[in-house]
Amino acid sequence: MQRTPLFEQHLAAGGKMVDFAGWEMPIHYGSQIEEHHAVRRHAGMFDVSHMTIVDVVGCDAKRYLQQLLANDVARLTAPGKALYSCMLNEQGGVVDDLIVYLQDETRYRVVVNAATRDKDLEWMRRKIGPLAVDVAERPELAMIAVQGPQARQLALSVLDVAQRVVAEQLGRFFGAPCGDWFIGRTGYTGEDGFEIMLPAAEAAGLWDALRAAGVAPCGLGARDTLRLEAGMSLYGSDMDETISPLEAGLAWTVAFEPAGRAFIGRAALEAQRAAGVARKLVGLVLEGKGVLRSHQKVVVEGLGEGETTSGSFSPTLGVAIALARVPAAAGASCAVEIRGKLLPARVVRPPFVRDGKCNFEC
Repeated sequence: MQRTPLFEQHLAAGGKMVDFAGWEMPIHYGSQIEEHHAVRRHAGMFDVSHMTIVDVVGCDAKRYLQQLLANDVARLTAPGKALYSCMLNEQGGVVDDLIVYLQDETRYRVVVNAATRDKDLEWMRRKIGPLAVDVAERPELAMIAVQGPQARQLALSVLDVAQRVVAEQLGRFFGAPCGDWFIGRTGYTGEDGFEIMLPAAEAAGLWDALRAAGVAPCGLGARDTLRLEAGMSLYGSDMDETISPLEAGLAWTVAFEPAGRAFIGRAALEAQRAAGVARKLVGLVLEGKGVLRSHQKVVVEGLGEGETTSGSFSPTLGVAIALARVPAAAGASCAVEIRGKLLPARVVRPPFVRDGKCNFEC
């Protein structure tokens, strides 16, 4: 079992440790719901050092990523700008979803999921071919996400002068280096904040300073309910190698223009788009009491069946919510099978929560 540089901090804070993709990580520090509310209402921080940081460097780096990713890194025209994309196989299925930051046209930073590290690195290196590019993992770096309406203010208060200058200038979905640190104004909660990559030896100092400033330690449980409320997909649940971005609510991340960019999986996606996508990803809100989880059957009258892909109780809204893949023609209502009973649910467009408030007619 692997441990991050913050393992002792988790134990000291009372973290309940669990196995996550081979890493010993905190699921919560006593109350998942309180941690969720801390991020929505104030500020919370997450140890995401298990994520895989990869630097793509070389004179062919841009060309390589244009072939590797469904989204087009040519859209990154300003240094530091970040892009969310899927990395596809030839059948159009999702190998992984990731964020890529432009540093310059010969250097990009990519952050991929922890659970897919081995296959991602093998895939990325196998697809280099004759191109002049290096795919270098950065295991010596830790990563802390600080999220919430007060996250930026509190994080800025503990940074040194140079780091603060860099962080203050970042627009949303931008990132920039500061010495050995890299500060991104990105996240996975639907709230503003930073994702800070830094040398492992310095992680505990930053974590302790943030905690002293009033930022609440938060575990993977709250991170999951926060991302679900924000309508953000989870790899392995909402998409995988058998699901295309067009079926996963991620068509907006596929850059079909320019037509001549031959990214991996393009032909399969074009064929699927031409034939008509049979399924779509939607949000569900349960009408009444019950618990929504993944892999529950969804019945759409007259059209067939689907399945929930992620589900939970929403601490912000006080109702059960889910993401579900359903027939493409599904309308405003459906039913979910829970313990042998079909319970009515509303079909809504994610996100469920925006700026800390309900994003649909509650």
